[in-house]
Amino acid sequence: MAADALVVLDHVDKWFGELHVLQDINLTVRRGEVVVVIGPSGSGKSTLCRAINRLETVDSGTITLDGQPLPQEGKALAELRSDVGMVFQSFNLFAHKTVLENVTLGPIKVRKTGRQDAEQRAMELLRRVGVDSQAGKYPAQLSGGQQQRVAIARALAMDPKVMLFDEPTSALDPEMIKEVLDVMVDLAQRGMTMIVVTHEMGFARTAADRVLFMSDGVVVEENTPDEFFSNPRTDRARDFLGKILKH
Repeated sequence: MAADALVVLDHVDKWFGELHVLQDINLTVRRGEVVVVIGPSGSGKSTLCRAINRLETVDSGTITLDGQPLPQEGKALAELRSDVGMVFQSFNLFAHKTVLENVTLGPIKVRKTGRQDAEQRAMELLRRVGVDSQAGKYPAQLSGGQQQRVAIARALAMDPKVMLFDEPTSALDPEMIKEVLDVMVDLAQRGMTMIVVTHEMGFARTAADRVLFMSDGVVVEENTPDEFFSNPRTDRARDFLGKILKH
């Protein structure tokens, strides 16, 4: 296995009752690589993302992060979660805390960073995602696009090894999608390892090193964006792209 392998899924299976949502998934994500996961609803994309963070347990197979198997629970799991930044569809910010408090909470509580250092770093990150002027506000005072950018800054404040994005723009109005995707493209260009579940094909074309196409719990196809979009190899992928790229 390559030394630069950061996230490795080896023969991973997951069932929800009768439903086989992840079927023998094998995936290696290298350091600095951006992998975009696309496919129809219900194909297992979000479950894949959540399994890497152990928000979902798997029924068989193994997942390793930086050479270590995912811990089951307790302190080791909390430490793993701090190495894996996660940005969801819903922003999951603490409503009763300011933007600045949302971003400093993890570093202070989990990483035991001093408050002054944590606040300085938080302001740098908020500036980087373009919402530093909102630091004193509460999430409810921000637009959806601003809240999602705060959520990205909050994940980055933990200095994660990998960032998982689970449909980060699907709850946003169209004009806000671009401001979030711009931040994500910037992250990709800075070398952050990213696994992104999205319907935004423009982002997949621009920022992905590799596109994974999932359907019914199976990785049907994986390729570079150029190859995948211009020359899909499977009927299933061709059919999917035909539907979404027509509009």
